Amino acid sequence: MKERIAVEDKLSEVSQELKTFGYEVVDLDNTNLADVNAVVISGMDKNTMDMSTIQTNAPIINGRGMTAVQIRNEIDKRKIKN
Repeated sequence: MKERIAVEDKLSEVSQELKTFGYEVVDLDNTNLADVNAVVISGMDKNTMDMSTIQTNAPIINGRGMTAVQIRNEIDKRKIKN
């Protein structure tokens, strides 16, 4: 089964990179976080999607200052499974 990654909508290059390497990419919203293996945020907003109140066991990756490839590499390193 593909790993499912929630990606903030501002990060279209990251979404494309992950899809190219076989990840399932879903929009970041409060309703799907229980079913994802990682969450990628842009880091531009201090409280993106009200992240301080979201419940998830998935790692949250702040992509600020990182390329799409660097973010994919970070996800690959972690390989967290739900």
